Amino acid sequence: MTSPGPAVPPVEPAAPGRRKPEELRSHRWYGAKDLRSFGHRSRTAQMGFSRDDYLGKPVIGILNTWSDMNSCHTHFKQRVEEVKRGVWQAGGFPVEIPAMSLGEAFQKPTTMLYRNLLAMEAEELIRSYPVDGVVLMGGCDKTTPGLVMGALANNLPTIFVPAGPMLRGDYKGSVLGSGSDTWKYWAELRAGNITEDDWQEVEDGIARSPGTCMTMGTASTMTSATETLGLTLPGASSIPAVDSRHAMMATHTGKRIVEMVWEDLKPLDILTPASFDNAVVAVLGLGGSTNAIVHLIAMARRAGVALDLARFDALARGTPVIANLRPGGKYLMEDFYYAGGLRAFLKEMGELIDGSQRTVNGCTLAENIADAQVYNTDVILPRAAPKLESGGLAVLYGNLAPSGAVIKPAAMEQHLRRHTGPAVVFKDYNDMAARIDDPALPVTKDSVIVLQSAGPQGAPGMPEWGQLPIPQKLLKEGVRDMVRISDARMSGTSYGACVLHVTPESHVGGPLALVRDGDLVTLDVDARRIAMEVSDEEIARRRAAWQRPIPKFSRGYGVMFLKHVEQADTGCDFDFLAPGYVDPDTAAALAAAHGTAAADRDPEIH
Repeated sequence: MTSPGPAVPPVEPAAPGRRKPEELRSHRWYGAKDLRSFGHRSRTAQMGFSRDDYLGKPVIGILNTWSDMNSCHTHFKQRVEEVKRGVWQAGGFPVEIPAMSLGEAFQKPTTMLYRNLLAMEAEELIRSYPVDGVVLMGGCDKTTPGLVMGALANNLPTIFVPAGPMLRGDYKGSVLGSGSDTWKYWAELRAGNITEDDWQEVEDGIARSPGTCMTMGTASTMTSATETLGLTLPGASSIPAVDSRHAMMATHTGKRIVEMVWEDLKPLDILTPASFDNAVVAVLGLGGSTNAIVHLIAMARRAGVALDLARFDALARGTPVIANLRPGGKYLMEDFYYAGGLRAFLKEMGELIDGSQRTVNGCTLAENIADAQVYNTDVILPRAAPKLESGGLAVLYGNLAPSGAVIKPAAMEQHLRRHTGPAVVFKDYNDMAARIDDPALPVTKDSVIVLQSAGPQGAPGMPEWGQLPIPQKLLKEGVRDMVRISDARMSGTSYGACVLHVTPESHVGGPLALVRDGDLVTLDVDARRIAMEVSDEEIARRRAAWQRPIPKFSRGYGVMFLKHVEQADTGCDFDFLAPGYVDPDTAAALAAAHGTAAADRDPEIH
């Protein structure tokens, strides 16, 4: 076979403000006239591509988190082909790069244990391969923040493809919502109000298409936040996974990333303190998942933006909840899309959203939502008549949570906003599972259930155990909500008066470790207080007697996780992945060699 052309094609003049082909990052792999580039080109030929397929063109890495163990992403095998189609049509060269898939429904002990591992893998895949721009394919809860966190470390042109929500569930003519109705009907089964056959019908009808949870759970909360940040095409996060418009969005994304490479439009050109405020306001107005706090703080820190619990609480006090979506409302994501989707929601939020912020399509957020309309005002409520005036989330402090805890007031029975009751303490999840339904358990509807050892290090990985079960004997009495406290997280599809993310966690000696059965515990949402009514002297005595538990891992990634994971109030990222971090040994070597502890960004290795 004759050679299809020269090693380096003639360079066309670049339009003003656009990059030249020889300025592409991939040119260092493919365009040079040396032995290593020969190897890159010959191995690309091995895959059936000729030089004119890729030389002088943007190479687009598509990080695909498809897996047979990720039910939310089962359609990604097809969607990746549609992204590739768009890249080819725009004159780019697409390369699919599989990335770790975090399947929320299957992975134990929790996908949160592996969010940072996905972020590390995404960072290294992007850094080590010859890509000029990146399409991130995710949606299942931790894949969105993990992919974005990893991409931010490299700051190449990046665009996100959200998986989209699944279709509504169905049970005997009633609409089911993932997670939310699981907990609801599980409680009814335990209370003896439905049969095992009924439960089987719920199981068979609650998840009936590809896509993420169709409630405003963590998946849709995080994809909506990512769109609000400006990292997806306008309207992308609301489209149901199996809607043909989702495939169109994937193709348009492939086209747009090629243009972003030529424009050199990067995520750190887009992400600002104001854009993160927009994302927080969107989460609050949607009645979104408490998990967004941990993820957005971690994402903001990777972008060099200061975001903390105090900012969430300050914005929550002035942000109305206008999305009537489960678990706190009535409708599901399919209804939300038909009602106008996120674009219409953001427009209805008005001046609470800073429309001047840039987005990946080159327009401002205000320009992207200018023509949006609300088609169903019972799904997206008028701002003048919100579901709640404020309080989509609340941050609590007190002697139980010196560094903060969170609660979702919109999803709890309102009579529990201020409550004092005696603690019923479980030392860990296994203890709770063994005793929660014991008829002899000394618990009433006024008790406060406390779970210890469920945080980042204690569980480990901070699983979604925070919607602690109501004891069976209370379910049979008709109790459906009570105050529950833990250092765990809660599924975004969950509901109830659940105090979460208690920081510092009990495993590292936080005050939660010192609560005893019978201690009076007070929750006061309006005062933002969570406290045990125990004297400082008694707390000090208990702390002196406390012994640190044995670490949960003795080898592998788990050891690294336990040594380096930070607490929930700072995003549960690894300390060594924070911007500006310098390894102490490296810093010492630099100081010895150059008289400085400063270090540049890690070099790209070719």
